[in-house]
Amino acid sequence: MRRAILRLAAASVLAGGALACAPGPDIAPESRAATAGFCSNVPRGQYADLERVEVADDWFEVYRVAPRVYAIYEPFQFQEVISYLILGEEGALLFDAGMGIGGIRAVVDELTALPVTVLNSHTHMDHVGGNAEFERVLAMDTEFTRTRARGRTNAEVRGEVAASALCRALPAGITEDNYHTPAFEISAFIDDGHRIELGGRTLEVIAVPGHTPDAIALLDREARFLWTGDSFYEGPIWLFAPETDLEAYRTSVARLAELVPGLTTLFTAHNTPVAPPSRLLELHDAVEAMFDGIAVGNRLGDGGVEFVFEGFSIIVGPDPR
Repeated sequence: MRRAILRLAAASVLAGGALACAPGPDIAPESRAATAGFCSNVPRGQYADLERVEVADDWFEVYRVAPRVYAIYEPFQFQEVISYLILGEEGALLFDAGMGIGGIRAVVDELTALPVTVLNSHTHMDHVGGNAEFERVLAMDTEFTRTRARGRTNAEVRGEVAASALCRALPAGITEDNYHTPAFEISAFIDDGHRIELGGRTLEVIAVPGHTPDAIALLDREARFLWTGDSFYEGPIWLFAPETDLEAYRTSVARLAELVPGLTTLFTAHNTPVAPPSRLLELHDAVEAMFDGIAVGNRLGDGGVEFVFEGFSIIVGPDPR
């Protein structure tokens, strides 16, 4: 029976997830400090069942999650962000470009000699860090996107590489004092419904604003795959940034849920890469329960509210309605 399991949130969220607390002056607005114990959960159990692909840069772990699809995982920083290299016969798409802590371009070049285009699930700093390493970057046509393409200063993002946010030493050349998000050039703006032809593989852009104004999902109808970005992943879903629009997120989740009958696999952007499409139905139920006042949330120390469901939680501002 399709129904998200509702239960009262505990003070600490899902095991191994990030704990919501007031962001300090050195942390980007969309970021919050890592839990002290997150390193004990890395790598998460799902990775033992996936095919590991060795690459030279050990900041990353790469897994073949489907034919011609690689998950590029950054397990040693608390966001545990996952980017995806999707191969066609004539071209490749990098869906998200990570934190910019390790050099993702070199990893991509080890995996394919095809020409690579970058497209971001949204332009928060943990997804665009490597954009500047590539010549061709597609982007949604929003003012938020244009602003984020200017990069983020060290003062805004240095907390992402503080000792408390890491499970190991930073790569050579990266320090808490010089880390930043480089500006990147946008090659072309795209809109909802844009199709990317890779040769033998067509990817369709689905606008899902809410988490950010430029949030998208990516659909491979033939393979029945959906990349969800930060609209869904198994962990605490952050919906508390100033640019978040909860009503838009509600509408976008309903749109994603309608796709479920045509899907076999979700690929998500944090923590673990693979999830069943039924998760989108659970997410839809969860969001509706929040808006209907059925779900009971736990008020966090910074005034936010966390709603915990089976396998994921949602953290919002003081009033989700």
